[in-house]
Order: sequence, then structure tokens, then C-alpha cells
Amino acid sequence: MQPTPDLLRIDSMILSALVSSACRVVRPKCGLVSWIVMRLRVSFSALAVVAALLLFASPRSHAQSQGAQTQSAPPQSPVNGTYVTIDPLANVHYDERYDLSLGLAYDHMKAGPTLLQGSNLGGLDLSGTYWLSQHWGIEGSGRGYLGTSGAAPNTKSINGPFVAQYFFVGGGEWLGPHNKHGALIAHAMFGGVYGDFQKDLRGNPPYVVDFYNNQVAPAAIAGGHFDLNRSAHWVFRITPDAVVTHYTSTNATGMNSTHFDVNFAISVGAEYRFKKKR
Repeated sequence: MQPTPDLLRIDSMILSALVSSACRVVRPKCGLVSWIVMRLRVSFSALAVVAALLLFASPRSHAQSQGAQTQSAPPQSPVNGTYVTIDPLANVHYDERYDLSLGLAYDHMKAGPTLLQGSNLGGLDLSGTYWLSQHWGIEGSGRGYLGTSGAAPNTKSINGPFVAQYFFVGGGEWLGPHNKHGALIAHAMFGGVYGDFQKDLRGNPPYVVDFYNNQVAPAAIAGGHFDLNRSAHWVFRITPDAVVTHYTSTNATGMNSTHFDVNFAISVGAEYRFKKKR
């Protein structure tokens, strides 16, 4: 039987219907859905999954990257440098063998036995100590004081003549309460003093202005030191003392008399400790 045009049309319609049925995704009552719609939904779902993975993975990766940067970055020093505490008094032990001090000195004195006016002298105080043990030492001191003094009323027009005292004494020294910050030290020294009283008297005898004669006389110094340590070697020192002298005077009749005078002296200066240990 030969195919006719009508049969060919029917066959083509059936074939089209079969092909159309094979291309459907859902049942006919729900309508047709194209592959493009399917691809869009699948693509959107895949994108959502990838975005969720990236969202949960990003904090971890960010933390890991920060950790890597922290580990790889070199430590930075402070802008103003590192503060290091140093104690300059750490090596103060009071075990030196020698020490030497020098200070500006002041001394009040009377140049004569009955003078109403005293004299204020200035000078230097040089002292040194040889330590026998931690608490006991032998101290020697040389002190010079210069200035002017009031004079008794006289007919020679002598006013404010120059006077001076030069001490050379030695004795014992005792280290009292002390720590790394400072110390209290007591001393008592004995020796002599040279008194220069006649330099400005224009050849007149000392009794004209009620002065002592020029002489070397016995003397004693008692007091001590207030030490403030600045380092293991250097010390700021204040030395107040009582100064005792025993001068002789001669009156107009040629008779001699001796007099004890007790005056105040003080010096302020620095001490150096030689670190040769005992």
C-alpha cells in the first residue's frame, strides 16, 4: 500500500506528539517547563550553595591569614625605646679601705678673749679616712678658714683686720646607722691650729685690738658627717662640728692668759670612696 499525503500528515502529527511528550518535564496538566527554566533553577541552587560555603569559610580563612601575618610580621620595638631600671646604689656596701672628701667650709670664731664681735670665716675642709673595719676608722682633716674680724675700740684706726685659722687634726671615726641611701658618721679629732691674727695690725701689738697673738695652739674637733650616697663611689656630705681652740693672749702688762673657745663650723661637699675592699 502506497502512502498518501493524508497518511503522511497523520504520521507526522503522531511523531510530533511523541516528540512533544518526550520533551515534557512534568505532566501535561501542570503545563510545559523548558530546559532553560530547569537550568536557571539548578544554577541558582548551585550559586546559593557556593555562597554559603564561602560565607562559612571566609572567617576561618581571614583568621588564618591574620595569624600568618602576625607570625610573619617582625616584633616592633616601642617608639621611645625600652625602659630599663638601673639602681645606682646597688653596689654601696661600706667596705672600702679609703675615702677622701672635700667641701666648702664655714667657721665662726672670736679673734680675742674679750671681743664682743665674732668673725665669720670661709674656707675649705679636706678630710680622709682609713677604715680598719666596717665601723671603725682613722680620720685626718686639714681645714683653712679666712676672713675679717671686728676689733676692740682703739686709737690706731684699725677696723676689720684680716684673720685666719688653719687646723690639722686626726682621730677616730665611727660608722653609725647606714643603708644604701646614706649614713650617719661620728668623729672626734685632736691636734693643733695655727691662728694668724696680726697680719693687718700695722705692727701694733695684738692687745691694742684685743686679739690673740699669732701662734700654734691645741685644738679639737668633734662632730660627724651626714652622708647621702649618689653612687657606689660618690657621696654628698654635710659635716657639722664643734671646734675647740686653746689660744694664749698677752695683755698690756706682758702677762699671758689662756682661753678655751668653743665655736661652730660646718662644711658641705663631696666624698669619693676608693673601691679597694678591706
